[in-house]
Amino acid sequence: MSLPMDAVNALEAFHAVGSWEQRARMLMQWGERLPALADEDKVDANLVQGCESLVWLVGQLRDGHWQFAASSDARMIRGLVALLLARVNGLSAADLQAVDLPDWFNQLGLSRQLSPSRSNGLNAVLQRMRALSLAQN
Repeated sequence: MSLPMDAVNALEAFHAVGSWEQRARMLMQWGERLPALADEDKVDANLVQGCESLVWLVGQLRDGHWQFAASSDARMIRGLVALLLARVNGLSAADLQAVDLPDWFNQLGLSRQLSPSRSNGLNAVLQRMRALSLAQN
């Protein structure tokens, strides 16, 4: 399965920096670039269950490919979610089911820094994406 262009760009950017401090800074920058969600999308129906932080997720199917948008109240989570979106936006529902979250963050060099609660939260976001994609089929 080939990676979306945003995912390729993310890998190149994270591989170009060496230290954890540089990666953490870049992670925050990715979160800051995340487009703001409209207030009408920040409703309970779009809250992802299973996250310690507040994470809202919306998605829509366009020409057989999924486009998701998300926001979080936590800076670190916003960055991690931005990287997850880079990995999944533009995928079909079938490809979305095959995304390996631990492998993706391992490729970025961020897996060691993911606490169990952050991993669980990101997994909840991915599960919600998969549920949305299956509901639309």
